Amino acid sequence: MSWMRRTICQMSAWQEKRTDWKADRDAFAADQKAVRKTGKLPEHLGPPPSGFALLPWLLMGMGAFSNLFQGKTPNPWIGGIGLLVFNSLYIHVVFRAFTKEAREARSTRGALLALGVVTCLLGGLYGGSWLLFFPLLGLAAGAIVRGRWLGKTGIGLSALAGVVAGLRDGWGAVNVAYGTFLSTMVTAAILSLSDAVRELRAAREELARQAVEKERLRFSRDLHDLLGHTLSVIVVKSEAARRLAPRDMDAALVQVSDIESVGRQALTEIREAVTGYREGSLAADLERAGSALRAAGIEPVVRQSGPPLAAQTEVLLGWVVREAVTNVVRHSGAGRCEITVDGSAERVRLRLTDDGRGVAPPGEPGSLGSPVPGIGGTGLKGLTERLAAAGGLLEAGPGVRGGFSVVAELPVDPAERVGVPELSTERVPSR
Repeated sequence: MSWMRRTICQMSAWQEKRTDWKADRDAFAADQKAVRKTGKLPEHLGPPPSGFALLPWLLMGMGAFSNLFQGKTPNPWIGGIGLLVFNSLYIHVVFRAFTKEAREARSTRGALLALGVVTCLLGGLYGGSWLLFFPLLGLAAGAIVRGRWLGKTGIGLSALAGVVAGLRDGWGAVNVAYGTFLSTMVTAAILSLSDAVRELRAAREELARQAVEKERLRFSRDLHDLLGHTLSVIVVKSEAARRLAPRDMDAALVQVSDIESVGRQALTEIREAVTGYREGSLAADLERAGSALRAAGIEPVVRQSGPPLAAQTEVLLGWVVREAVTNVVRHSGAGRCEITVDGSAERVRLRLTDDGRGVAPPGEPGSLGSPVPGIGGTGLKGLTERLAAAGGLLEAGPGVRGGFSVVAELPVDPAERVGVPELSTERVPSR
């Protein structure tokens, strides 16, 4: 009873494929109607090719069936069994031709070989209309065989069909051989082209999905870098204004004015980030960092030397400054923070150190040891990826004399240094 169970399962699978094929066909028809109305190219490629597309070609065997039914075929039982076996093998092969794993399976190749043997036996035994089974064999072979073996298979089948047909039908073998070769090559070409079109469509959709994902990641990083630092500055300055208001209203108003300035600048940067064209100024970022540190009661020391930097380099270093200063204000408990920017002919280095609590000692959970690349929270990890994409690196960890240290390095584009004088500035705000 196992063969009956397998037959029932196969019939169920064919029924499911037929249902899917009809659904795709209906969707394709709906797209075609929309095309006629709007003139836009359809997004739906239509139902994918399946074994149902090759079933109508079995009508080429109607001549043999007619001869068998009318009693014009000698040994009709052999012819009937051969016709049944041929049709069964043909259906089995063509329905397995549209799945790569099934198409390349040994059982499928074995069924195609058996189909060839049955075709030769029927054509050699009866001739006439039975020779039309060779083009059908070519259809099945073209659906199964792809790649470098296709040409050899097509020529081999054509030669085999010509020899068998020549023994039975004389010069009519030329038509049989030509029909076999044509059916093999045309079927393989059409199915290969269909597969290529669908693979290209799938690749285009995947590239579009990756582009959307990349842009979403970029936008989320920009918002984190912008809003994380800006909101921290606003919170710190708001707390400072609240503490100063009862004692020194003028100092509190200065903090409120800074909050307004930071908020306006944040709005501008967010608009530019949304359009993807935000360019930062490292000097402005250093100035805002010093203001945020002073408002938090931390003494800032800012030094900058070297040639002016490219806009993209300033943007990347500005992100590092904002993320690192935000962490100092939130977590360090430091009293002093040094920010140093040193530029040379090849590279520019930004170092930010504080004298705060730092991290857990070595050996304890959360200890970091010496500075290592890419440690820290989401912000530092995101910056590590950004700097690595630009050929730089980011290291963060315990400072040599305690506290915490963040070091960022980026290469200097030689085209940006031609004819540009160096600068050297040091800003140590008064206490």
